[in-house]
Amino acid sequence: MFGRLIHYGFDAFLLSAFLAGVKRSTGLTPAIAKVPDKDIRHILESYLEMGEYAFDFAVVFFGRSQFFERKR
Repeated sequence: MFGRLIHYGFDAFLLSAFLAGVKRSTGLTPAIAKVPDKDIRHILESYLEMGEYAFDFAVVFFGRSQFFERKR
């Protein structure tokens, strides 16, 4: 039971980071303003901010690695 909970939590974390990447590369983001409940809206905003933090961390981490290079 505990392992499954960790697995779902990690999946949610990866989904949040993926959505941050989509936002950074395309500008598309979930329409959180359409959520009627302000508490759920706040939770969703925090969830997406966590993904943006993870995405930024990954970009910095990979940018400093010798195994990655920038190509434009």
